[in-house]
Order: sequence, then structure tokens, then C-alpha cells
Amino acid sequence: MGPADLNAALANLPLLNHPNLIVGMDRIEDAGVYKLNEETAMVQTLDFFTPIVDDPFTFGQIAAANSLSDVYAMGGKPVTAMNIVCFPSKTMDISILREILLGGIDKMREAEVVLVGGHSVDDQELKYGLSVTGIIHPQKVLRKEGSRFGDKLILTKPLGTGIISTAIKAGMASQEAANGIIKSMSTLNRRASEIMQEVGVNACTDVTGFGLMGHLSEMIEGTDHGVVVYLRLIPVFPEARELAKMGMIPGGLYRNRDYRHSMVEIRPDVDEFLAEVIFDPQTSGGLLISVSEKKAEFLLKRLLQAGVKDAVVIGEVVNNPKSKIIVQTGK
Repeated sequence: MGPADLNAALANLPLLNHPNLIVGMDRIEDAGVYKLNEETAMVQTLDFFTPIVDDPFTFGQIAAANSLSDVYAMGGKPVTAMNIVCFPSKTMDISILREILLGGIDKMREAEVVLVGGHSVDDQELKYGLSVTGIIHPQKVLRKEGSRFGDKLILTKPLGTGIISTAIKAGMASQEAANGIIKSMSTLNRRASEIMQEVGVNACTDVTGFGLMGHLSEMIEGTDHGVVVYLRLIPVFPEARELAKMGMIPGGLYRNRDYRHSMVEIRPDVDEFLAEVIFDPQTSGGLLISVSEKKAEFLLKRLLQAGVKDAVVIGEVVNNPKSKIIVQTGK
């Protein structure tokens, strides 16, 4: 489902409100947040999708890491999870499902998350993911909105997983390229989230299916500021460029670009490939953090020291143009 389809489905729904609801569906956020008491709020999210790699265990790891990411993006700590399984039991051996679940458990164990149950249905198409519940202090919830003039934008993982995943399905990606995105997609955003909470930041989201431009658009839509993104600073997976030239472009990239084209102004000198990869749909992508200029250097240093080796400043928040993204090669 594309972003336009999602917004159309959500339009004019008779939503219920509650005084304890901190984050609901009035604005698209990474997760819902409900205050339990003055010290604790509950963070809830879910995500599941079809396999993007052949190995069942690896798929389970990636799907779990992706599902946990929304809680991390809001600054929360995931504590429990439930499996979501769609499985073609008549055409696929049950051992495959076992390996997927073991991969999911492996990531949940790393995240110190307790698996408390789940639900499965017989489906012609295999899908797996998690429903996740986390906790956070009600005053420390990070939203997509909240960026301020002068903030620096930090991205913690490279782009290009959509392009390389498409190439993997077509048998066109090298093992090195596949290994690169598998390592990234199965890496939790836990440490990056913990560090940004310790340092203190203004806004955050994670980069997933709507691509960098889609999620950055959500951060500034309807605000009184815009952003400038410097493409030469954005980390991109090796081989993504050549694979894109070979036509390994996921359909979601075009949908993302068409939907957000009115908010994104790409300068004429921008490299054609980079102008596309910023719309590439990511799976279990990195955090996109908006932090004050004063704290940016310290946050980046902490991230790099903690092993978040691809973290880099990719742009900044500006006063004008409002609610718009300017994409240029460099500063």
C-alpha cells in the first residue's frame, strides 16, 4: 500500500479520543502512546511483511528488528511482543516457519523483549512480523514533528535496501551486496535510540517504506520550517548505483516519488541516481534524528563510539522555504 492509499483510508475516520492518549491517529506517527500514570506511558506498534531474503532465519531477524524500530524511534523501550504469522501450510514445510520464528526470537532476545504470544492464519503468501508494546516516560516521547530552526539532521543507516532487495529477488545482486544490507536490516536501532535519549534531541523517526524523502516530509509537513539535504553526505550501500542502472528499481520508489514530489525540490545539478535513492523504500532502516546544532557534534561522536558507524549529518532545518525539502549536492 502506498502513502496516498494509506491517507485515503484514514481520512474522516470516526476516531475515539481520550485524555491519556498522548499520540494517536490525528497525525501519522511511528507508534501510538497512551499514558498509564505520571511516570509511565505505553508505546504500541505493529508491522509485518513478505520475505525479502531467502533464508528463513534471517528473514525472521529482519522482520523483528523492523517491528521493534518504531518504539526505538519514539525513544521508548520495547518490553513485550506478539508474533504475527501468515503461512501457506499446504505448500510450505512447517520447518520454514520454525526457522522464521527462531530468527525473530533471536532479535527479541537481543532487545530484551519477552515474546508473550501471537496469532497465525493460513495464507497463500508468507508474512511475518510483530506487535510490540514498549514503555516510556510521558514527558520524553519523541515525535516526528518538533524540529527547530538550525537543527542538524542525522541518519544512522545507509540507503539502498529496496534497490538491492529487488536485485536479490531477480538473482542479480552479489553475495557481498546481499550481506551488506542483511547486516544493516537485522541491526537493532536500540543503541542509537538510547544515545539520542541520553543526549536529548528534538524529533525522530525511522526510515522505512516511504523512503528518506517520505519520512522527512512527514517530519516537516504543516510546520513553519523546511529542510536542506546534502546528497553527497548521505550514506548509500555499495552496488546500489549499478543495480539501479540495470533496472533493479522497486515499484515503491516511484510511488514514493510521485506522492511527495510537490514537497521536494531537487536542484538541477543533483546526480540522477541520488535523486532516486532518496525515495527508495527501506526495510528496517536507520533513525532520522533532528538535533540542535549545539548537540549535534556530541551526539554524532557518541553514536560512532557506540558502533553506529554509518551515522552522519545529512542536512539541516531552515526557516525557508516552509514545509519543503531542498535537495542539493553539497553545502
